Amino acid sequence: MASTSEIKNGLCMNYNHDVWVVVGFQHVKPGKGAAFVRTKMKSLTSGKVVDNTFPAGHKIDIVRVERRKFQYLYKDDMGYNFMNNEDYEQTTLPEMMIPKPELMKEGSNIEVLYDSQKDVPLTIEMPQYIVLEVTYTEPGEKGNTATNAGKPATVETGAEIKVPLFINIGDKIKIETATSSYMERVKD
Repeated sequence: MASTSEIKNGLCMNYNHDVWVVVGFQHVKPGKGAAFVRTKMKSLTSGKVVDNTFPAGHKIDIVRVERRKFQYLYKDDMGYNFMNNEDYEQTTLPEMMIPKPELMKEGSNIEVLYDSQKDVPLTIEMPQYIVLEVTYTEPGEKGNTATNAGKPATVETGAEIKVPLFINIGDKIKIETATSSYMERVKD
């Protein structure tokens, strides 16, 4: 057991029969009354974000997590199959654990957060950016570039991303995985 003085960003804890990670916190000492810690926490099982306030000195149950690097292999009817990069052991994880499954490309590396005491996967962290090739998009209209216009494009994983008009079939684009948004064109 730990106290609220150990709360920091990235800390994982058991709270209300779930595992939560702290994504924001603030220690508050008002002029009157007792100190408290305001937190913003994200559930590692459902992805739900909640605000919570702990009184100063409150005991919290810290969960020790370890990050393991995995490589995405393929998807089948059982789920998404990954290979551990250290011991080459294969594991299957359900689609609900993956934040953006439509951006998963075979051979791409991800990190899986494991509860180190129970050896259970908690969540998957995708890389911040991923580079994918455009497989289909309509040609851009000439002279339609005065505004910040965009068009839909299908990438090699089957996901549809909004891209600028100058992007063509065969171009490689950099995509931010958190928002599934176009960042830039990548030169080979």
